[in-house]
Amino acid sequence: MSENDKVFEGSIPDYYDDYLVPLIFESYARDLARRVAARPVRDVLETAAGSGVVTRALAPLLPEGARYCVTDLNPPMLERAKSRQPAEPPVEWLPADALNLPFEDDSFDAVCCQFGVMFFPDRIKGYAEAKRVLRPGGRFLFNVWDAIEQNEFADIVTRVAKTLLPEAHPNFLARTPHGHGNPERIRAELEQAGFEHIEIEAVEDVSTAPDPSHPAIAYVRGTPLYGELAPHGEKMVNRIIGAATEEIRDRYGDGEVSAKITGFVITAS
Repeated sequence: MSENDKVFEGSIPDYYDDYLVPLIFESYARDLARRVAARPVRDVLETAAGSGVVTRALAPLLPEGARYCVTDLNPPMLERAKSRQPAEPPVEWLPADALNLPFEDDSFDAVCCQFGVMFFPDRIKGYAEAKRVLRPGGRFLFNVWDAIEQNEFADIVTRVAKTLLPEAHPNFLARTPHGHGNPERIRAELEQAGFEHIEIEAVEDVSTAPDPSHPAIAYVRGTPLYGELAPHGEKMVNRIIGAATEEIRDRYGDGEVSAKITGFVITAS
């Protein structure tokens, strides 16, 4: 993972929330929120919260009086999340590194993380931090994307970008969001971090967009892929969006388009 892979700033948070969240994150967020709330909890921590799609889904499901602390390493994304969140029920917001959490041991009944662990520079350390702040019997729930070939819109955008910029080899989507969906490795890393009971479930869904340009804009301008493309100029960025739009249109038609997305949901305790 390069340093650029963690950069969510400038216009990226807005495109991320307006285009990418409804495209791929909302259904998985609702699923993760239901899993967290399925057991009694009074203190919940969310790490790498991004623009708050899980926060918006989970906060209304928690019991009255529950403490819900939401963290992210990237202040612009956390500010975006705060701006979208209703005032009630209350949520605590804190910029924090998931690998160095500012909480005492045994502080939470559940820790959740929506498609964030792929950005951890040391996943075992991040998993160990989640375990440290969990009370005995607490659960760590998170999800990761499967390989890029199992996520069709992302695969198309990546292939188009590589074709138009072969020497630059823009590979953010395959390298980071879609580079860690290996159940055996996930299980091994969680065990190294001290978790004993691990469940990994593949969850396939459908990604739907209002038109063929929507996925192209979402992945190009709403992710750190933009940081790989921007040095080549806005003309090239728009060319990649246009070419990806045409390929999506050719494959899925005009108007509303839908394609497969696949991820894994993990529960460790």
